[in-house]
Amino acid sequence: MSKIAVIGLGGVGGYIAACLAKTSHEIVGFARGEHLKKIKKDGIKVIEDTKEWSVSLEAKNLNEAEGYFDIVLFCVKSYDLKTSYEAIRNHIDSNTIVISFANGVEHGDELREWSGSKVLDGSVYILSHIQDSGVIRKKGKVFAAVFGGEEKATQTLKSIFDEAELRSKSPKDIKTAIWKKYLFISAFATLTSYYNKSIGYVIEHHYEECQSILKEIADVAKALNIDIDTEIQKALDIAKGLPYDASTSMYLDFKNKKINELETLSGYIVKEAKIHNLKVPIMEKMYEGLQCKKRD
Repeated sequence: MSKIAVIGLGGVGGYIAACLAKTSHEIVGFARGEHLKKIKKDGIKVIEDTKEWSVSLEAKNLNEAEGYFDIVLFCVKSYDLKTSYEAIRNHIDSNTIVISFANGVEHGDELREWSGSKVLDGSVYILSHIQDSGVIRKKGKVFAAVFGGEEKATQTLKSIFDEAELRSKSPKDIKTAIWKKYLFISAFATLTSYYNKSIGYVIEHHYEECQSILKEIADVAKALNIDIDTEIQKALDIAKGLPYDASTSMYLDFKNKKINELETLSGYIVKEAKIHNLKVPIMEKMYEGLQCKKRD
């Protein structure tokens, strides 16, 4: 049995932790505020399209962490990864498996800089968010955790996800796999936030811009020796197949005037394009517009 920390019980971490809580492993979730209070009292509730279910979950604030963890899943936003790692670092060692499921393509490398643990690279495909304190709303059937790196650590994590009936993949080229996810989320997080509309709306009304911004992101990836050109049409097809009102976490953060991942999901592409002397006019226009919105 492994002792597993799930840091961040939002749309991603809340759903994963709830599923893991059904396994034989010891799961400790870390959250804050009213969400944490509700989970401590009543457990965590998951609402899917066709069913609802609840599960008890040991939940704490990060400053209440105790003992040693065999596995740490960072499910916080990219801007909280460093502080979350610092809070848990005294509870892990070189044998601990750590992974970030935050949006972005750099987080595995960041964890390797900070940590001597067994770091895996990873990403998650899911449409979910906190609907209310203690309640996770998951939309559609999409779920896949993609992770890889050190073989034994990858196999260990995969066996745990299999036990939780959480679909997972462990591709040999994990960097390209992470960029495939990033291609989609960077494009549609930027588009939905810029237009203040759902994925269904931007696909219906701004299809050519969707194509263009995906191409710009793929061009940046190619400059970094990662070829994801064939994923552009797949990303468009996935977007068309989602519920019309499906959104992105960055759009919801802008809408609710919260801290957001603009720099990770939009600014990173603009920055790398400049480094590699590439033109990304659609991303640059939307990034600048969202910077203004962020300051308002």
